[in-house]
Amino acid sequence: MGALVGLGFGLGCLLVWSAFGTPRAAPRPARAGRLERMLAEAGLREVAPRSLLLLCAGCGLLAAVLALGLTRTATLAMVLGVLATGLPLGVVRSRARRRRRELAEVWPEAVDDLASAVRAGMSLPDAVAALAVRGPEPLRPAFDAFALDYQVSGRFGDCLDRLADRLADPVGDRVVEGLRVAREVGGGELGRLLRNLSGYLRDDLRIRSELEARQSWAVNGARVAVGAPWVVLLVMSTQREVIERYQSPAGALVLAVGAGLCVLAYRLMIRLGRLPVERRALR
Repeated sequence: MGALVGLGFGLGCLLVWSAFGTPRAAPRPARAGRLERMLAEAGLREVAPRSLLLLCAGCGLLAAVLALGLTRTATLAMVLGVLATGLPLGVVRSRARRRRRELAEVWPEAVDDLASAVRAGMSLPDAVAALAVRGPEPLRPAFDAFALDYQVSGRFGDCLDRLADRLADPVGDRVVEGLRVAREVGGGELGRLLRNLSGYLRDDLRIRSELEARQSWAVNGARVAVGAPWVVLLVMSTQREVIERYQSPAGALVLAVGAGLCVLAYRLMIRLGRLPVERRALR
């Protein structure tokens, strides 16, 4: 009995020592995956990456079934199904680009509102929270959440970090960091810093809009060049002779090589014609 009590006492002392003596590693925040970041930039944060992958698989299966019903050719249906798998990803990327462009257009107005509010005597946190009411419409939900967050915690820096995560926008990251610097500088430099930031965002938006207008022809040309051969192939597949040719091993090889070349050419044309995408370097 005494040995059991001594063993229990020693074990308790060991646990107490390990709790205070052993340093604990700070938990590292889990980094968002590529799909999760893409969904956040598209404004689809509530959609899980697994759901997007299931949607891609469903689109590919549906396209394969429809192609098989129309052409009665398994190889052609398989190739079209594989190509259709990437359609949801393309839609999400397009939505992310459109949202990024929409936010870039309203950020200068939001910064001007901040500068006006600070000039009127409001504190910077109150001016940022006021954008939930009188700011640009696309930004109001994020700033509404910021206002509630700041009202609860009162920590401006942490609230700015969560605001940047909600926005998931490269320009938003720059604005957030500018607000952080403005908070630290304060005084008479605050208004001038916000005005300089607004002018910089307007110049960047004007230059990027001109480049995107000139670059759009390359993107549209790549899409037409990739999609047109497969539309012609579907129309020709209604003929019995064409179906028989693609049911052979040589026809299947031609389809596979053609699909690979189309994907490679599309990616190459998009890569050569696209503008540099601003990345969220601070997140």
